[in-house]
Amino acid sequence: MSQKSASEINPLTSENLSFAEIRRILKEMPGPDLAALAATQAREQTLTKPAGSLGRLEEIAQWLAAWQRRHPPRIDHPRVAVFAGNHGVVAQGVSAYPPEVTQQMVANFNRGGAAINQLCRQADADLRVYEMNLAAPVHDFTEHSAMAEEECVHALAYGMMAVEPGIDLLALGEMGIGNSCAAAALCLALFGGDAVDWTGHGTGIDATQLKHKQKIVAAGVARHQAHQGEPLALLADVGGREFAAMIGAIIAARYAGVPVILDGFAGTAAAAVLYALSPGYLDHCLVAHCSAERGHRKLLDIIGKIPLFNFNMRLGEGSGAALAIPILRAASLCHSGMASFAEAQVTEKKSVR
Repeated sequence: MSQKSASEINPLTSENLSFAEIRRILKEMPGPDLAALAATQAREQTLTKPAGSLGRLEEIAQWLAAWQRRHPPRIDHPRVAVFAGNHGVVAQGVSAYPPEVTQQMVANFNRGGAAINQLCRQADADLRVYEMNLAAPVHDFTEHSAMAEEECVHALAYGMMAVEPGIDLLALGEMGIGNSCAAAALCLALFGGDAVDWTGHGTGIDATQLKHKQKIVAAGVARHQAHQGEPLALLADVGGREFAAMIGAIIAARYAGVPVILDGFAGTAAAAVLYALSPGYLDHCLVAHCSAERGHRKLLDIIGKIPLFNFNMRLGEGSGAALAIPILRAASLCHSGMASFAEAQVTEKKSVR
């Protein structure tokens, strides 16, 4: 099946930028390729190993085939897309770092000096970094909606452009001082609970700053109660441009036959907007790791995603997603490269009478 670029999917033009248009596009997203899935399952039974002995690697191979819509699955051209955005709520003292660090880290990415650069090199993955108007942070969500609807959808449409023809796996990441605060607020707004449950230390704030950050999250969500039950509106209220862009990339990947790896708390929080609209909208996504950030485990339980590993990471940058690429590649190679019992002339398991 040929890939489609974002512009071929369902372009969001200046005439139809709206949440209503996003909801329409979501309802028309294609499902998995059941024939490719069946072919993968059938071949799995013939390979030179006890049935199920590769555990989750077998499940990943089947998932890859279903969402790449081809058999056998393969990972030849993975991409890591990192979206960078700034947040007005940083003015409330919720981060250990000032907002200019976002731009400085983007420059570091472009020079090849960050962790994500090394992980992409190790995974043989293409890295793209997308700046989201860093000079003009989204509004402080304790005072206004972070974004107007049109701005939010523009950011979402921008994210769709990360899915270009030729890539066969998309790993998503983010960079943005203050975005763990926005992620906590978004999760609280979407799924309820208490700000304490969702709000963690982020960039390394101390206990006193954490209590203040929790109060800011609670106050921001309380301000936007009128949009309770409206996930896209809540995204605009308390999220950020990079959150919207990651959602756009997830949607475009579904249309293009590109499976998605989500990273940590902020990336999963963005994706959770789609889950809140309909759980099946995230079926083509895996979560790479469980972040050390407080709310991530709670969020993973809600959306029903089992992470591939837990290394106590909380860097962001798509670092966990990039680290997961070799695992997915291993799953595809074991499936496609392993000999069958017949090919290897290995005696199969005896049937039990």
